[in-house]
Amino acid sequence: MLVCSWCFLRSRVLQRGFQSVTAVRLRRAEPQVNSAAVYRWCSTVQGEVRVRFAPSPTGFLHLGGLRTALYNYIFAKKYGGAFILRLEDTDQSRLVPGAVESIEDMLEWAGIPPDESPRRGGPCGPYLQSQRLDLYNQTARKLVETGHGYYCFCSPQRLELLKKEALRAGQTPRYDNRCRHLRADQVQEKLAQGMPHVVRFRLEAGVEPFQDLIFGWNHHEVAQVEGDPVVIKADGFPTYHLANIVDDHYMKISHVLRGSEWLISTSKHLLMYCALGWTPPIFGHLPLLMNSDGNKLSKRQGDIFIENFCREGVLPEALLDITTNCGSGFTSNRMGRRLEELISEFNPSKITTHSALLDLEKLPEFNRIHLQQRIEDEQKCCVLIKDLQQQIQQVYTAEIQDKEVLEGDYIRRVLHLRKGHITSLKELVSPTYSYLWVRPSLSIQQVAALTKEASHIASLVLRLIEEQGEELSLDQLTKDLKSLPKQTKATKYREVMKLLRLVLSGLQQGPSIAEMMVSLGPAEIRHRFQKLLLPPDSC
Repeated sequence: MLVCSWCFLRSRVLQRGFQSVTAVRLRRAEPQVNSAAVYRWCSTVQGEVRVRFAPSPTGFLHLGGLRTALYNYIFAKKYGGAFILRLEDTDQSRLVPGAVESIEDMLEWAGIPPDESPRRGGPCGPYLQSQRLDLYNQTARKLVETGHGYYCFCSPQRLELLKKEALRAGQTPRYDNRCRHLRADQVQEKLAQGMPHVVRFRLEAGVEPFQDLIFGWNHHEVAQVEGDPVVIKADGFPTYHLANIVDDHYMKISHVLRGSEWLISTSKHLLMYCALGWTPPIFGHLPLLMNSDGNKLSKRQGDIFIENFCREGVLPEALLDITTNCGSGFTSNRMGRRLEELISEFNPSKITTHSALLDLEKLPEFNRIHLQQRIEDEQKCCVLIKDLQQQIQQVYTAEIQDKEVLEGDYIRRVLHLRKGHITSLKELVSPTYSYLWVRPSLSIQQVAALTKEASHIASLVLRLIEEQGEELSLDQLTKDLKSLPKQTKATKYREVMKLLRLVLSGLQQGPSIAEMMVSLGPAEIRHRFQKLLLPPDSC
């Protein structure tokens, strides 16, 4: 039986300077340890913290992957460590063109760039598994030489037959370990004949329990329910089970924070660590991110891919906020947290085993809050202005009559007036806000349907603007506009306001009239109302 006790894992925890709940329990009887200072996940960090996000480029980055990457990034930054991006591209038949570059692009867009990666390089590269094949094959040979692995020559047809027989009998398909019993001379003869083969890892009974930092004690007797797993496929590429432990070892990963779907495989991985004589990292399995109805997020849902959110104008900080807000691991659960606040409020001992239920219908509200924060930050607001300038030109290029609408000061004024009301920049180039960039067209019939005093009302507005000066006050305009209808002969307040809105925006609803006037500024207001002073046939 392999000796891979949880005491070994505990020694790793203490060696790294981290003390898990297990370690705390074990050392309560030791008087030299201050139990008050050693609580929950971490007390003091003395060793080097290195965590990794290791997606497969068989698809693009989605919300579940982003959340896993985020927790790893926050953990690394909280404890002064390194966040590594490793791409597990060993399943060559399922690789998606462009996914390798896109995954790192989206991490950078989200504001959680890796410290080491295929693009950035680093001391433990290469960071693409397809470029590390010699290392995996070398490790597999070591397993075979030490009796922990063996060559398997079973054909795909035989394996398929085993699967069908198991299913017919109502059993879980598993390999019957036939080739582990081949004699050495039989193996050499088959190898000499060039027979196709894989390398399998020899599972042993008597797996020791291990302490997961989130799910606590775990124990899976994998040898009782599984056949010996393949670690090197017939094409020479490793399977996940081998490649991930080899890479975690040589990349000096201290903590593996990954989805809870891998929890059941951890006993198998620990057996491999012991077989190779390597010290395993500390494991913490994150609860899954689920839909609000409790169903698993599906990659078939096009709207869960990060590139889609990026195209739709969702801010990265809003995505980071909502994916942590619906889960656990933080001292507070308020909306509007920036990344630096997520890092400072991160408390891994508060991560629960409950699935995180994500309600994407709340995303616009998260985006509204973070967009307002960006507008209020002068440096970030300048970036928003440039972005909005490009969007305006793309949407309204042929219709813009006055290039001043593209000036930074004008756009800044619009942003500050609309902050807290809009959920994305894209809203400002929608038809609802077209009046900000393009002068509306109105007909004589539209004006006549509201009042016969249009010219008089226009004169009152122009006089009001002159009295206000070049710096319009929202509060003062709101007050003065209320008294405007009192200066008309037969037009009621409601029709006066409808007329003003029609002339300013060509619409029947939108922001307050006072806000529209402040946004447009005195010069543009004059231009739009002076039309009403012209003879009817020239309007």
